Amino acid sequence: MYKKAVSALALVNLLFLFGFICLRGTQINRLASEPAHQIKADESLLADSESSSIGIVYVAASGQRVVDFSVLEKELAYDLEEKDLEMLLRIVEAEAGCEDEEGKLLVANVVLNRVVSEKFPDTVSDVVFQRENGVTQFSPVSNGTIWSVEISEETVEAVGRALEGEDISQGALYFAAREYADSSKMKWFDDNLTFLFRHGGHEFFR
Repeated sequence: MYKKAVSALALVNLLFLFGFICLRGTQINRLASEPAHQIKADESLLADSESSSIGIVYVAASGQRVVDFSVLEKELAYDLEEKDLEMLLRIVEAEAGCEDEEGKLLVANVVLNRVVSEKFPDTVSDVVFQRENGVTQFSPVSNGTIWSVEISEETVEAVGRALEGEDISQGALYFAAREYADSSKMKWFDDNLTFLFRHGGHEFFR
Protein backbone atom coordinates (compact mmCIF):
# COMPACT_ATOMS: atom_id res chain seq x y z
CA MET A 1 0.00 0.00 0.00
CA TYR A 2 2.87 2.35 0.84
CA LYS A 3 4.53 1.69 -2.53
CA LYS A 4 1.26 2.56 -4.26
CA ALA A 5 0.97 5.74 -2.22
CA VAL A 6 4.54 6.73 -3.12
CA SER A 7 3.83 6.04 -6.78
CA ALA A 8 0.67 8.12 -6.74
CA LEU A 9 2.43 10.97 -4.95
CA ALA A 10 5.22 10.90 -7.53
CA LEU A 11 2.60 11.41 -10.23
CA VAL A 12 0.93 14.15 -8.23
CA ASN A 13 4.18 16.00 -7.70
CA LEU A 14 4.87 15.99 -11.42
CA LEU A 15 1.35 16.95 -12.39
CA PHE A 16 1.38 19.78 -9.87
CA LEU A 17 3.76 21.56 -12.23
CA PHE A 18 0.69 22.05 -14.47
CA GLY A 19 -0.38 24.95 -12.28
CA PHE A 20 2.90 26.80 -12.82
CA ILE A 21 3.65 26.06 -16.42
CA CYS A 22 0.77 24.92 -18.67
CA LEU A 23 -0.82 21.96 -20.37
CA ARG A 24 -0.17 20.61 -23.84
CA GLY A 25 -2.95 18.38 -25.21
CA THR A 26 -2.06 15.00 -26.68
CA GLN A 27 -0.35 11.87 -25.52
CA ILE A 28 2.79 11.07 -27.49
CA ASN A 29 3.92 7.69 -26.34
CA ARG A 30 2.80 4.65 -24.40
CA LEU A 31 5.38 2.38 -22.83
CA ALA A 32 3.24 0.54 -20.33
CA SER A 33 4.30 -2.88 -21.52
CA GLU A 34 7.97 -2.40 -20.63
CA PRO A 35 9.37 -2.69 -17.12
CA ALA A 36 10.32 0.65 -15.67
CA HIS A 37 14.01 -0.22 -15.32
CA GLN A 38 14.25 -0.72 -19.09
CA ILE A 39 12.84 2.68 -19.94
CA LYS A 40 14.92 5.82 -20.35
CA ALA A 41 13.53 9.32 -20.44
CA ASP A 42 13.37 10.89 -23.86
CA GLU A 43 16.05 13.59 -23.95
CA SER A 44 13.94 15.70 -26.32
CA LEU A 45 11.15 15.75 -23.74
CA LEU A 46 13.53 16.77 -21.00
CA ALA A 47 14.93 19.53 -23.15
CA ASP A 48 11.47 20.64 -24.15
CA SER A 49 10.34 20.77 -20.54
CA GLU A 50 12.85 23.52 -19.91
CA SER A 51 11.05 25.77 -22.38
CA SER A 52 7.44 26.88 -22.46
CA SER A 53 5.93 23.40 -22.27
CA ILE A 54 6.33 20.34 -20.12
CA GLY A 55 7.01 16.67 -20.74
CA ILE A 56 5.96 14.28 -18.00
CA VAL A 57 7.39 10.82 -17.39
CA TYR A 58 5.85 8.81 -14.58
CA VAL A 59 7.32 5.44 -13.60
CA ALA A 60 5.39 3.45 -11.04
CA ALA A 61 7.31 1.73 -8.27
CA SER A 62 5.98 -1.61 -9.50
CA GLY A 63 7.81 -1.10 -12.80
CA GLN A 64 4.64 -1.89 -14.75
CA ARG A 65 3.22 1.45 -15.80
CA VAL A 66 4.62 4.50 -17.53
CA VAL A 67 2.76 7.65 -18.43
CA ASP A 68 4.74 9.65 -20.95
CA PHE A 69 3.03 12.62 -22.56
CA SER A 70 3.38 16.30 -23.32
CA VAL A 71 0.76 18.98 -23.49
CA LEU A 72 0.16 21.96 -25.73
CA GLU A 73 0.42 25.39 -24.20
CA LYS A 74 -2.87 26.09 -22.52
CA GLU A 75 -3.86 27.83 -19.32
CA LEU A 76 -5.63 25.79 -16.67
CA ALA A 77 -9.19 26.61 -15.73
CA TYR A 78 -8.52 25.14 -12.27
CA ASP A 79 -5.32 25.65 -10.31
CA LEU A 80 -5.36 22.96 -7.62
CA GLU A 81 -3.13 22.47 -4.63
CA GLU A 82 -1.12 19.26 -4.62
CA LYS A 83 -3.33 17.41 -2.14
CA ASP A 84 -6.46 18.35 -4.11
CA LEU A 85 -4.97 17.12 -7.37
CA GLU A 86 -4.12 13.81 -5.72
CA MET A 87 -7.66 13.46 -4.38
CA LEU A 88 -9.16 14.28 -7.77
CA LEU A 89 -7.02 11.63 -9.46
CA ARG A 90 -7.87 9.08 -6.79
CA ILE A 91 -11.63 9.65 -6.75
CA VAL A 92 -11.84 9.56 -10.55
CA GLU A 93 -9.89 6.29 -10.66
CA ALA A 94 -11.92 4.79 -7.80
CA GLU A 95 -15.31 5.82 -9.19
CA ALA A 96 -14.68 5.41 -12.92
CA GLY A 97 -11.75 3.05 -13.30
CA CYS A 98 -13.82 0.77 -15.54
CA GLU A 99 -15.34 3.61 -17.58
CA ASP A 100 -13.95 5.06 -20.81
CA GLU A 101 -12.04 8.33 -20.82
CA GLU A 102 -15.25 10.37 -21.20
CA GLY A 103 -16.69 8.53 -18.20
CA LYS A 104 -13.64 9.49 -16.18
CA LEU A 105 -13.87 13.07 -17.45
CA LEU A 106 -17.49 13.22 -16.31
CA VAL A 107 -16.64 12.18 -12.76
CA ALA A 108 -13.90 14.81 -12.66
CA ASN A 109 -16.41 17.36 -13.98
CA VAL A 110 -18.90 16.54 -11.21
CA VAL A 111 -16.28 16.96 -8.49
CA LEU A 112 -15.11 20.28 -9.95
CA ASN A 113 -18.72 21.42 -10.44
CA ARG A 114 -19.25 20.85 -6.74
CA VAL A 115 -16.17 22.89 -5.86
CA VAL A 116 -17.58 25.95 -7.64
CA SER A 117 -21.14 25.38 -6.40
CA GLU A 118 -22.34 27.22 -3.30
CA LYS A 119 -24.06 24.01 -2.19
CA PHE A 120 -20.78 22.17 -1.60
CA PRO A 121 -17.35 22.75 -0.01
CA ASP A 122 -14.75 24.92 -1.73
CA THR A 123 -11.91 22.45 -2.31
CA VAL A 124 -11.62 19.07 -4.01
CA SER A 125 -10.47 17.37 -0.81
CA ASP A 126 -13.39 18.78 1.17
CA VAL A 127 -15.83 17.74 -1.56
CA VAL A 128 -14.43 14.20 -1.73
CA PHE A 129 -14.51 13.70 2.05
CA GLN A 130 -17.74 15.57 2.74
CA ARG A 131 -20.20 13.83 5.07
CA GLU A 132 -23.86 14.54 5.61
CA ASN A 133 -25.40 13.05 8.73
CA GLY A 134 -22.29 10.93 9.03
CA VAL A 135 -22.64 9.51 5.51
CA THR A 136 -19.91 9.99 2.92
CA GLN A 137 -20.76 11.33 -0.53
CA PHE A 138 -18.60 8.85 -2.42
CA SER A 139 -18.56 5.10 -1.76
CA PRO A 140 -14.77 4.71 -2.38
CA VAL A 141 -14.25 6.96 0.65
CA SER A 142 -16.50 4.87 2.87
CA ASN A 143 -15.04 1.52 1.76
CA GLY A 144 -11.44 2.75 1.59
CA THR A 145 -10.78 1.88 -2.04
CA ILE A 146 -9.80 5.49 -2.74
CA TRP A 147 -6.47 4.67 -1.06
CA SER A 148 -5.75 1.43 -2.91
CA VAL A 149 -6.31 2.45 -6.54
CA GLU A 150 -3.50 2.62 -9.06
CA ILE A 151 -3.95 5.76 -11.12
CA SER A 152 -4.10 4.92 -14.81
CA GLU A 153 -2.75 6.78 -17.78
CA GLU A 154 -6.30 7.36 -19.03
CA THR A 155 -7.32 8.87 -15.70
CA VAL A 156 -4.41 11.30 -15.91
CA GLU A 157 -5.57 12.32 -19.40
CA ALA A 158 -9.20 12.73 -18.30
CA VAL A 159 -8.30 14.82 -15.26
CA GLY A 160 -6.00 16.95 -17.41
CA ARG A 161 -8.89 17.65 -19.78
CA ALA A 162 -11.12 18.63 -16.86
CA LEU A 163 -8.49 20.96 -15.44
CA GLU A 164 -8.18 22.61 -18.84
CA GLY A 165 -11.86 23.45 -18.54
CA GLU A 166 -13.41 20.76 -20.75
CA ASP A 167 -16.85 20.05 -19.29
CA ILE A 168 -19.28 17.59 -20.86
CA SER A 169 -21.39 17.15 -17.72
CA GLN A 170 -24.22 19.62 -18.48
CA GLY A 171 -23.70 21.00 -14.98
CA ALA A 172 -24.13 17.67 -13.19
CA LEU A 173 -23.56 17.71 -9.44
CA TYR A 174 -24.41 14.07 -8.77
CA PHE A 175 -23.87 10.68 -10.37
CA ALA A 176 -24.82 7.16 -9.41
CA ALA A 177 -24.53 3.61 -10.67
CA ARG A 178 -28.14 2.47 -10.40
CA GLU A 179 -27.19 -1.17 -10.80
CA TYR A 180 -25.14 -1.10 -7.60
CA ALA A 181 -26.69 1.74 -5.61
CA ASP A 182 -29.01 1.28 -2.65
CA SER A 183 -32.63 1.52 -3.82
CA SER A 184 -33.48 4.17 -1.20
CA LYS A 185 -30.61 6.31 -2.39
CA MET A 186 -31.73 6.05 -6.01
CA LYS A 187 -35.28 6.92 -4.97
CA TRP A 188 -33.95 10.12 -3.38
CA PHE A 189 -32.10 10.89 -6.62
CA ASP A 190 -35.23 10.29 -8.70
CA ASP A 191 -37.51 12.30 -6.41
CA ASN A 192 -35.25 15.27 -5.67
CA LEU A 193 -32.88 15.74 -8.58
CA THR A 194 -33.11 16.41 -12.30
CA PHE A 195 -31.96 13.49 -14.42
CA LEU A 196 -29.59 14.60 -17.18
CA PHE A 197 -28.18 11.59 -19.04
CA ARG A 198 -26.50 8.20 -18.78
CA HIS A 199 -22.94 7.42 -19.71
CA GLY A 200 -21.49 3.97 -19.25
CA GLY A 201 -22.58 2.63 -15.88
CA HIS A 202 -23.41 6.03 -14.39
CA GLU A 203 -26.47 8.26 -14.41
CA PHE A 204 -25.90 11.99 -13.97
CA PHE A 205 -28.15 14.47 -12.15
CA ARG A 206 -28.25 18.03 -10.92
